[in-house]
Amino acid sequence: MAEVGILIIDDDIVSQRALKNVLDSEGWRVRIVPLASAAMLELASGQWSLVIVNIAMTDVRGPLFNILKDLAQGDADAIEGTELDTARPKRIRVLFLVPLLAARDAQPILEKEGLPYLLKPYHLHDFLEKVGELLVEAGAIADPIRSMSDFSVTSRKRRGLRSAQRGRRSSMFASRDDYQMSEEELLEWERTEEEDRKKREKELKDREHL
Repeated sequence: MAEVGILIIDDDIVSQRALKNVLDSEGWRVRIVPLASAAMLELASGQWSLVIVNIAMTDVRGPLFNILKDLAQGDADAIEGTELDTARPKRIRVLFLVPLLAARDAQPILEKEGLPYLLKPYHLHDFLEKVGELLVEAGAIADPIRSMSDFSVTSRKRRGLRSAQRGRRSSMFASRDDYQMSEEELLEWERTEEEDRKKREKELKDREHL
């Protein structure tokens, strides 16, 4: 199976870091683009299996949205005649993230066009499930993500924050309560983990010098 490449188009720093931390933990190649203009160049490379885009960064009547819409709808000729035509990409899936402030205008359009989207804030397990489905559609992974064991140790630790006393489940997100971390909570957990790691390293070095 080819390498999984995921392009994130988002100018929200909190969202950028949270998404990258989760997707990086799977060993997937993740690139963040904070500018719509730069996103066009990245799409032209044809290196991506999935594009995750903050809908607030696109004009729903503009060229970037129209290209992403066509790609999301599976139109292989979406880029013909555009600046992306020099490097026609493989099958690319698109997931639109919709902040609440943008939902009133964007949600009706996304639903009318049948485009995959998630409203922010969203449950992390809903995000991971949708990402898995789209990567299967793109041919980037062979099977949907079915169990927590399909995710890395980092993800299992995050789940453990919410269900430390629960037994191992066969279904990936059997209970919504197991995975109700906001982006801010995820970042706080990552910061705590990093601080603990540095503390352990310092203690180890101090013992070595005794």
